Amino acid sequence: MSARVPVRVLLVEDHALIRAGLRMVIDSQPDLTVVGEAADGAEGVAQAERLRPDLVVMDVRMPVLDGVAATRLVTALPNPPRVVVLTTYDLDENALAAIRAGADAFLLKDAAPEELLGALRSVCAGDAVLAASTTRRLLDRLAPGYDPVAARAVEGLTGRERDVLVALARGWSNAEVAEHLVLAEGTVKTHVSHLLAKLRVRDRVQAVVTAYEAGLVRPGEVRAQVRSASGSAPPSR
Repeated sequence: MSARVPVRVLLVEDHALIRAGLRMVIDSQPDLTVVGEAADGAEGVAQAERLRPDLVVMDVRMPVLDGVAATRLVTALPNPPRVVVLTTYDLDENALAAIRAGADAFLLKDAAPEELLGALRSVCAGDAVLAASTTRRLLDRLAPGYDPVAARAVEGLTGRERDVLVALARGWSNAEVAEHLVLAEGTVKTHVSHLLAKLRVRDRVQAVVTAYEAGLVRPGEVRAQVRSASGSAPPSR
């Protein structure tokens, strides 16, 4: 059996020392490899277009073009890579803006190497919605206020799709949603595809932001059971 092809990672970070540390950690893993580096957002967009990486690790605050604008351009590419946003600040409005622009997760630069690697793998797997624990903290602390546009978009979902959206916003994986809502995992994936199309969002993280904006999930809520639209609670774990 042939060896699995490593996930190809592009580093976009203006501090050379931080880039070197990231490269050392990532390249130490057999399933991940750094294929390129960029020192500003504009160069990062050009490298993403040229190298076609699977994943971009993107700093937020950079010269020439910041990480928010760069993320928006990268995620607009054909077959775009996934994006993990890096920042020094736990309470960073720019990081939230980057998530709205299409980033898949948010991670602090002082995260432990195992947390970084775990976040990269989870984002690449596409299953864990809030791959980095700091992503959930960011949304809890900086969650936007009620948005009537988001509320109207959510009204177009079926009751079951709303259940699934709330579960995603709580950070549950497809397997956890399937268990708690007593659904087949394939059915959960179908519901996710439908709700993304109805909400007109690029990915699951943007759907989670919409859930916050619509008031379906409130800042500070913990991973609790999802109560179905019919009013009955799902079975406990």
